[in-house]
Amino acid sequence: MIQLENIHRRFQVGEQIVHALSAINLTITQGEYLSIMGPSGSGKSTLLNTIALLDQPSSGRYFFNGRDVTLLSDDEQAKVRRENIGFVFQFFHLIPRLSAAQNIEMPMILAGISPKERKVRVKEGLAAVNLLDRAEHKPDQLSGGQLQRVAIARAMSMKPQLLLADEPTGNLDSQSGKDIIELLEKLNQQGVTLVIITHDPTLGSRAGRKIRLVDGQIQN
Repeated sequence: MIQLENIHRRFQVGEQIVHALSAINLTITQGEYLSIMGPSGSGKSTLLNTIALLDQPSSGRYFFNGRDVTLLSDDEQAKVRRENIGFVFQFFHLIPRLSAAQNIEMPMILAGISPKERKVRVKEGLAAVNLLDRAEHKPDQLSGGQLQRVAIARAMSMKPQLLLADEPTGNLDSQSGKDIIELLEKLNQQGVTLVIITHDPTLGSRAGRKIRLVDGQIQN
């Protein structure tokens, strides 16, 4: 599904060149559950953003479903991202003025999905995260765990093959965090490829495969 070949990412900071990623070779198969761990500044978020097509590598090749996406235009990359990749972030990134249902619906509106289909998917999404009774609640009326559940339902509304989670339990208490990771793992069991970025070894150890980044390089 995903193949990174000799990926490098360099940033210019003043007169210095920072090597955020160096010679990354990584294959992720369809349906896999992978955790990416490492200390702060190790390149975890840069790697996630590269996989997410939010950041372009300085050199190397990235194949998504056999297609070299490094050769695509920004618009073509955005289309691949929109149709195939879902995101769950530490800070939820919900729109405060919208209800839970409206937040879940937003990516589908942007993608041009019909109102009838959107209504069906919103209801399915709320049911999947056990929040049907919170459909009209605004974010400030929801707990942290409920906010993350809405974010997961929003991420899954476009039926992505790949779900990327960046510190998904970082802002949650231990019980809410446990509930969220079990929900993500349930999605993986249903066939969604799950990649989790975390600095928490307990969380990272749950994955079927674990890699560790140090100074922008994968440590074997």
